[in-house]
Formats: sequence, structure tokens, C-alpha cells
Amino acid sequence: MISQKKLFVVSLAALITWMALLPSLDVTAAFARDASSFISEKNALKIPPLMKDEDPGNSAMDITLRAMKGKTSFFGTGNPTQTLGYNGSYLGPTIKVERGQTLHAKVINELDEDTTLHWHGMEVEGHKDGGPHYTFAPGETWEVSFPVDQPAATLWFHPHPHGRTGKQVYMGLAGVLIVEDDISRNLDLPDNYGKNDIPMVIQDKRFSRNGELVYLTHMMDRMHGMMGDVPVVNGTYNPYLEVEREMVRFRLINGSNARVFDLFFEDDRTFWQIASDGGLLSNPFQTRVLTLAPGERAEILVDFSTSQYGDRAVLRSREFEILACLVNNNEEIKRSFIPWELTQIEPVDTSRVVRNRTFILSGMGPMVSINGRQFDLDRIDEMVKLNDTEIWEIRNEMFQGGPMGGNMMRGMGRMGGRRMPMARAMAHPFHIHGVQFRVIERDGSAPPINERGWKDTVLVYPYETVKVLVQFQKKGKFVYHCHILEHDDMGMMGSFVVE
Repeated sequence: MISQKKLFVVSLAALITWMALLPSLDVTAAFARDASSFISEKNALKIPPLMKDEDPGNSAMDITLRAMKGKTSFFGTGNPTQTLGYNGSYLGPTIKVERGQTLHAKVINELDEDTTLHWHGMEVEGHKDGGPHYTFAPGETWEVSFPVDQPAATLWFHPHPHGRTGKQVYMGLAGVLIVEDDISRNLDLPDNYGKNDIPMVIQDKRFSRNGELVYLTHMMDRMHGMMGDVPVVNGTYNPYLEVEREMVRFRLINGSNARVFDLFFEDDRTFWQIASDGGLLSNPFQTRVLTLAPGERAEILVDFSTSQYGDRAVLRSREFEILACLVNNNEEIKRSFIPWELTQIEPVDTSRVVRNRTFILSGMGPMVSINGRQFDLDRIDEMVKLNDTEIWEIRNEMFQGGPMGGNMMRGMGRMGGRRMPMARAMAHPFHIHGVQFRVIERDGSAPPINERGWKDTVLVYPYETVKVLVQFQKKGKFVYHCHILEHDDMGMMGSFVVE
């Protein structure tokens, strides 16, 4: 039998061991309860499914997209609202293609009106670009094939029928398009899709009292573009994402109709931008705030390797909480790595420029125009020669000839290095179809470091002049326009032909 003394010693040792473990057990239990409460108030971020190749034995990637009507419940309870989507009720699947691969797509129109599908950021010939000149009717199928020959990038796709682009995108027609290549892969960047490689389509919506999605309910919706008061990410209201203790890559897409987002973390942590619209930057750009206009994309790396189990990092804008990240384990830290050099981008060379063009953006609401003209499907505004390099100078003269002068607007535009809301409401994101360009000047100064890579959309503030260097390498008819979609629909767009 065990002596009373020995039993006491064993019991005392067990008690000491239990007491030593007690604090960690309490913390874990407390976190479990706290995390459960935290998560119960939010919704897990939806990750768009990856599109599967319908004929994997073929060298091309074969896909089918159906633009269709559906119903979506954004708030989990109550009646679902009418929405649109590709192959589903809202948004669409993610298309992931390799550089050098051919993409063969069948796009079926199951809507009640004409639509198109624009490959935003993809360098393709005009009749394959999906701009407003290439609509197809309800019940029709648009079939298109093109080789993917551009660097790894986060692009997207959405409809572009003139006069209806804003509503079709707002109701849900959009999706993520990822181009991958050897350069990106060899950098050993996070690439586990949905785990540490996260697509984020950021939008703002407006709902009625009974949860119905509403569009153009105020006069200002036409003046400044449709802005909502409820943010959604990948169609998820109030989203959270569980992350590991590692580096996480976020592919950010401003899929809103008109809102410019200043994105930052509540704890003021730094992060690294590694890519802009058209692909990787030369080097990572360390920052605490990222401005993203409608149509723009950026890839960022966020380091959670030094975070503790249960830590939270909230990505937000000035107006909204965007995404709450929750560190979900206490296991060994995974390798955290940021490559210093990302890719080689040639220095800007203006010696090859054969022509300068000027585009003046002016007006508000129904009076918007470019160079004093509103869009006409039957008019060609600019003729460009194939392989020519040009400088396009884009000016935002919102109140040209009006009572509010340029100097006054410039004063309202900046306060302590940050743009004021008035300037944001009057800024125009300028998008050129079929090309990637280089921003070379903002009001006579060099652009910010994170704008020195490849771009297809650039934000131009009131009475600001931005110059871009662009080479036209694809033939066909294209458009340039303001990516505030209501301005686009009201005519802030022009046509150009490359031949």
C-alpha cells in the first residue's frame, strides 16, 4: 500500500502541475468563449470557388460562364433579394490561368437584357475585350479565345453594356481573374488559394428596410456615382477570416461602383504592397494606408507570424470595417518571407513617344464628358497606330468655366497629405481598355512608388493632371472611360481604334 506521506507528496505534485497549467487553460478557455462570441457576430468570408477546366486534356483552358439572375440573402435572415451573378446568384467563380495558356470561354446570357463580358486588365484584341461595342442579347452565347501573354497579375471581369454597366455590376456581375507565371511562383509568395492567398472583391451596397438591394435612390447617386452604406467583401456582410501565424497575401479589388477606399489596419500595422493593376512591382512597398479607386487592384502581404493565438487585425476604411482577421492557432510559426526584389520593370523611356494626346474630364451627373463630348457608339474619337508609344495626359477639370476655380479645388483636395471627402467625390478613375500603361507624372511630379508599376486604371483628382505612357500592341476598337460606373453610363467615355 502507498504510505500516507507518499500519497500526500504525489497529490501535492499533481496539484502543483495542475496549478501551473491553470493559467494557460484559463486563457484558452476564455479565448474559446471570446472567439465564439466574436465569430457569432460576424460571417465567415466567402471565397469564390476556382473555375475548373472543362477539358483538362486540352492545352487551352475551357470554361463556361452564365450571366444569370438569382436571389441572395446578405444578412442570413429575412427574405433574399434579387441579384445577378456568374454561375451563381452573386458574383462569379475565380478564373486562374497560366501565362502562355489559351483561355477559351463560352459566355451565355441568361438575363432579360443585353450584356457583355469585359476582361478588365487583359491585353486582348478589341473584338475580344468585351467593351460596349460587343453586346450580345438574351439567350445568345458569346464565344471567345485568346492567348494569355502578360505577367502574373490580379485582374477581374465584369459586364460593360453602355447605359447598364453600373446596375449590372452593382447587382453582382463580377469575378476575379488571376494570371500566374514562373516569376511569381519562383518568389515563393503565399499561393494556397483561400488559405493564405485571399481574393477580396470589396464593394459598398445600399439596402431597403426589408433587406432588398436598391440602386439609384438619391440625386447624388447620379452626380457622384452609386455609393452604399453597407460594405460587403466577396458578397459577405460583416466578414471575418481565420488566419494562421504566417504571411498572408490579399488580392484586393475595388469592385464598387464609385467609392474610393483608403485601406488600413486598426492597430496601425504596416503591410507590403507587392503588385498593382497589371502585376508585380519592382520591390515591395511598405505602407500603412493604401488608396484604391473603383477598378483598381493591389496585392498586399500581411505578416501574422508575430501575432499570438487569438489576436485580431481589422482591415478598414475611413467609413467602414472591411475584414476582421482572427489568428486561429497556437502552433509553430510558419515561415514568413518577403522577397526584396519582385520583378524587373524597365525604366520609363519617353524617347519612343510619337504623339501626345490630352483628355479633359469635366462635368458632373448627366453633364459628364471627355474633351467636351459624351460617348457615341457610332463615333471614333481617336485613331492609333499599332505598336506606337504615346503619352496620354488626363486632366480633371470638374468645374471648367464655373464659379469654383481650380486653385480653390486644389486647396480642398489635400489636408495634411490626405485627400478631403469633397475631392474624393469629384475624382475620376480613368481606365483604358486593352493595355497596361505606366504613370509617369502627377501634376509635374513623379508618381508615388506604388504607382510606378503596370496600371490600367489611375485616379485623377480635381484639377490634377496625370500623364501616362502607353504602347498599343493589340488591334481593334476599344474604349477609355471614367470607372465611376454611373459616369461611364452617362457618357464619360470615348472610343479609339488601333490599326
